[in-house]
Formats: sequence, C-alpha cells, structure tokens
Amino acid sequence: MSSAQLDALAVAVKADVPVLLWGSPGTGKTSAVLSLANALGWPVEVVVGAIREPSDFAGLPVVSDGDVHFAPPRWARRLAEAPNSLLLLDELTTAPPAVQAAMLRVVLERHVGDLALPAGVRIVAAANPPDEAADGWELSAPMANRLVHLDWSVDAETVARGLAVGFPPPTAVLSRPDSDAGQGLVARSLVGAFLQVRPALVLDVPKTSSAAGRGWPSPRSWETAARLVAAADAARATSEVRSLLVTGAVGEGAGLEFLSWAANLDLPDPAAVLADPDSFELPQRGDRAYAALAAVADYAVNHGTPELWDAAWRVVARVSSTAPDIAVLVARMLATRRPAGARIPSEVQALDPVLRAAGLLP
Repeated sequence: MSSAQLDALAVAVKADVPVLLWGSPGTGKTSAVLSLANALGWPVEVVVGAIREPSDFAGLPVVSDGDVHFAPPRWARRLAEAPNSLLLLDELTTAPPAVQAAMLRVVLERHVGDLALPAGVRIVAAANPPDEAADGWELSAPMANRLVHLDWSVDAETVARGLAVGFPPPTAVLSRPDSDAGQGLVARSLVGAFLQVRPALVLDVPKTSSAAGRGWPSPRSWETAARLVAAADAARATSEVRSLLVTGAVGEGAGLEFLSWAANLDLPDPAAVLADPDSFELPQRGDRAYAALAAVADYAVNHGTPELWDAAWRVVARVSSTAPDIAVLVARMLATRRPAGARIPSEVQALDPVLRAAGLLP
C-alpha cells in the first residue's frame, strides 16, 4: 500500500463515508484498518461476511409479549457502547447475495436488527476481486453505489520499510481538522457546477455486473464525492489522495473528467477579490461563476474576520442583480457563518428580496 492510499482511507473514515478496500489476498487491508483504528484510539469489530447469515445483520427474531423484536448480535452492541468505533466488514465479496442484502441496511441505515448504531460508528469494508476470492460474488450495484472504492495495491518500498520499522498510520491527515459547513458548501457547489456542464454524468448506471460493482455516477455518489472533496481539502491532502477519493466514489471516467475540469477553472484569487470587492467581475460561464463566488465566500468565512465577512457581502451584493441564484447560494453560507464582532453590513438591505426568497429572512 502507498501513503496516498493510507491517507485516502483516513480521509474517508474521518468524513464518515463507508469505504471499500479492493485488493488481492495478503496485501494488508485488514492490518491497515486495525492500525488506523489503533491510531484513532477506537475499538474495532471485524465481521467476516462469508461465515455470517442474514440474521447476523438483520437481527435474530425474538418473540416477547406478543411482539417480534430483532435482537442485534454482540458485535453490534459492543460498537454502540463506544463513543467512536470502527466496523470492518471483511471478505465482502465472499458473502452470498442474501447476506450482502442484509449488510446493505447496516451500511445505508446504520441499523443492526432493532439497534440503531450511533453516529460515531464508521464503516470500512475489504474485499478480494471476485476472480481472486474463494467462491466470490460480484458486489450488488445498490451496495457498490454507497461506498467509495479504493484499490489496495502493493508498493514494494512501503512494504520493505514497514517490515523494518513498522507501518506508520497516516498521522498527518488524522491530526488535521474535519471539514466544516463552509467547505462542504463550496465542494457541493463545485460538483453542481460541473454537472451543469456535463448533465449526462449525473446518472450513468453501468451495463455490466462487474462495472456496477465498483464506483459509478449517481446523485448519491456525486454527493459522496463532494463530501470527500471537502474532507480532503480540510486535511490538506495531496492531489493524488483527492483523485483516489473522487474516482473511488463516481468511477474513473467521470471522476477524472471532474478533476480535470476543476483543475482548469482558472478562478480569480479570493484574497484579491476581497481586497477590492468593487472590481470583481463575475465570470460569464455559469460553472466558473458558481465556483468563483463560492471560493470567495469560503475564504472569507474560514479566515473569520469581520472585515473579510463584510467584503464578501459586498461581492454578493454586486452580483445579485445579474445572478440572483448564485447570490442566494453564497448568502446562505455567509448568513450562517457570521464571525464574532461583525455587524450586519448595509449591503444586506439591498439583498432583502433575494434573502427572503431563499428563506433566510422571515
């Protein structure tokens, strides 16, 4: 495994996005997850799908006082008792379809029987490619579309160094803050702007079962990609890590097209815009306009000074008459991220109709 793969795994876990590690047997997938949990100080439960029954995930039916309850197994109760914990669904592709279907509810709804897993439970799965697994099954499309897929390859230098001095966890990524609401909104607007340009990629269900068992574009997986972009930016992850996460969520073709588009937006410098708001000219292209204004607002709220917050409102007011939909998007971010000591700027009065239409004012 490479350092980029380890960082991508850590970012996905911190972002609370279920992740699936694909790799040949013996490549250290389970060891990497256990090492990550140890670095976080979280308990971990390893559940092997090949030796489980659907009732191990859907719960064992128990009749009590005339009602049927679905009792969760002990591993689920142990996870729920910890404030933060990690569930590893190992050997996923050796689980038959009926077991995969039961596991789907755990991934999607965070329920095991009648037990609702708390928010602190993070989910990681590991699998061998079906042609390398004993009695392997293709992953179902509904399950695959709820995971970010990371290929777990072997890097000789990393393995050699790890055998000599140990395999270090991605401590740099783990020590950095989680993404916040402002970064999440910027990432969502960036993905939304891209899908305006490439609407055919909003939903592209693969035609073969093997392709459907990996990442592919859907509204759900694009939302996942946006969460991962925000988390990678907050962790100051490398472009390689960002690429692994995005392509793992929506597939290689769509993911690389999005990353190439985002890298070539040529957006104005947010600091320069906020230094002279009256000189800002909104880009004519709709996708660049969304991305540019969201970047300006993100810069202002993350630096947290009243002066920059006030300048960002001046930028929003400047574009509200020509692009009210974009102004609403950014006004929502600014309205919820008011720094201490900031006064409501006079520009907000000019935005009154726009803010009322967006539900930001009574």
